[in-house]
Amino acid sequence: MSEFAYRSLIAYKKSKEVVKQTYKLLKKFPKEEQYALCDQLRRSSTSVTSNIAEGMTRYSVKDKSHFLEISYGSLMEVSSQFDVACDLGYITADDLNNMDALIGETARLISGLQRSFREETLSGERSLREVRCTEFG
Repeated sequence: MSEFAYRSLIAYKKSKEVVKQTYKLLKKFPKEEQYALCDQLRRSSTSVTSNIAEGMTRYSVKDKSHFLEISYGSLMEVSSQFDVACDLGYITADDLNNMDALIGETARLISGLQRSFREETLSGERSLREVRCTEFG
């Protein structure tokens, strides 16, 4: 197996845990939900990992940030869908609390990545301004 940079990210590893726990909890859902809420949970949870991976292959900070925003949004979809699943009695309040903790940790990691890219962009803009000032100073 080749080593891609996104695989070393803690946010990616944690998002894979969200996928694993999602699939585990889906076994509790009734059969009639297999093509509705279950399908939506499978798609939104895997979207989190997919968009982290895709974003990390992009060259521009703007593109990286864009895919992390999508990833974060998908993670919030997962949170919302599990909230509904709990209300419907498909999962327990303990299941929801455990997922909320995992989702919260994953959200903080994705936000940290986004922040680091913003800081990198700001740092680059300051350096460019400093060069321009010295050129014309």
